[in-house]
Amino acid sequence: MASPPLIELRGISKRFGGVRALDDVSMTIERAEIRCLAGENGSGKSTLIKIVSGVYQPDEGEILFDGKSPGRLDPATSIAHGIQVIYQDLSLFPTLTVVENLFLNTYLRERQKTVDWRRGRRMAREVLDRLDVDLDLDANVETLPAAGRQIVAIARAVLAEARLIIMDEPTTALTGREVERMFRIVRDLQQQGIAVLFVSHKMREMLEISEALSVFRNGKKVAEGPIAEFDERAITRAMTGRDLNTGRFAAPRRDRDATPRLTLEGVSVGDDVHDVSLRVMPGEVVGLSGRIGAGRTTLAKAIFGLRQDVTGRMEIDGARLAPASVSDAIAAGVAYVPEDRLSEGLFLGRSIRDNAISAAMDRYAPRLWLDAGRARTETERMFDDMQIVAPGTDVPVSTLSGGNQQRVVIGRWLMTDARLLILNGPTVGVDVGSKEQIHGIIHGLTRDRGLAVVMISDDLPELAANCNRVLTMEDGRLTGELAGDALTEDALEASMAGASARETA
Repeated sequence: MASPPLIELRGISKRFGGVRALDDVSMTIERAEIRCLAGENGSGKSTLIKIVSGVYQPDEGEILFDGKSPGRLDPATSIAHGIQVIYQDLSLFPTLTVVENLFLNTYLRERQKTVDWRRGRRMAREVLDRLDVDLDLDANVETLPAAGRQIVAIARAVLAEARLIIMDEPTTALTGREVERMFRIVRDLQQQGIAVLFVSHKMREMLEISEALSVFRNGKKVAEGPIAEFDERAITRAMTGRDLNTGRFAAPRRDRDATPRLTLEGVSVGDDVHDVSLRVMPGEVVGLSGRIGAGRTTLAKAIFGLRQDVTGRMEIDGARLAPASVSDAIAAGVAYVPEDRLSEGLFLGRSIRDNAISAAMDRYAPRLWLDAGRARTETERMFDDMQIVAPGTDVPVSTLSGGNQQRVVIGRWLMTDARLLILNGPTVGVDVGSKEQIHGIIHGLTRDRGLAVVMISDDLPELAANCNRVLTMEDGRLTGELAGDALTEDALEASMAGASARETA
């Protein structure tokens, strides 16, 4: 007789006010199964995770563990049944060491009066060996790269005797090589009998790592089956209800004698960037890729006035650019959208309008008081142009989906009349439907306004589909350029791998 599933959800529904977040959802997760959960923002994925972890109670339906109902499910009961959730923020203690983060839950659970650090170090080393990884046990977690912090979170879940680990967008901040390492760890967990529910927006990751796929849309499960039954187009259609445009972006024709929008000649930034020269024309989208630490973000910050240790020459439309501050860069027509919109790009508790005007307060409050009428009119125009989905411009940005938050960030900078837009990870954590819309908006701006765009991304399909040219970087130097028919995902990956190999040779 076959054993029951590890977890079975039967007819789960959940409402928040008048919104039905989950509608009669049934799903099973087998022992040691790797299943991917896909869906756009607002599709019900997060609600499902919180119900399984006991944070929310379903309005209808039941959950079975090993074929039996636990009764009322709360977080403690869920953990007791082996459920561990690794959220995007990882919920680690950044100022504590690796061993302290790993041993803390055990210490609290056992209610010991003294800390046996020898035992703690032994447990930490054993669980890292079990994952076949090596970390400095005495390093503060905040000093680790994103991949290292992710490993600590996984190791902590394993120490808690997890039977199911739910990973919410675990590869958002990881490079291609780090993703491969993450997948190896996930497969090792499977070999040890641990199931993994993998939540991701990235099609290729879904197809590579999962054995089965469940797709949600508008609170309903709309597709499910073995991963072999899906391809990228089928997943996209299930998530969005439509076929998305997969054509390549082509920049508008331009005068060959036109002045470059951005010119860099022999630009170096401290010890991080060395002798970079490039040109970006009006209406052009130029990609910048490379592994973490290659110098991409440092170069962007130098152009935006966030680094002062800059040598060489920078120009905007032929005029010298030497920003002593962010204000100088904005005045010159430069805008920068950071990768981490939550901590660097937005005032989450403030309204869309407050966020929109924050980058150009001199424009809306020239005499120390706010021109409320102008601020309202121009914010509403931006709201419409950026296709933001919200009740209005007065709602807090924290209530928006990731895709709409990103549109607010981009739209805010465009209200400064920017001529050069630097996008660092423009669609990180954004679902596939919103990603397509954001790309479409960017292309419209290059076509209609002649906006020049520098797109920094680890998403090779995004770069190949949306850029006229892509430059690769390694160790602070430009290492290659791909354009036209030569600009493919495989060529980009090969170019980056070649640069890395040369660097380590």
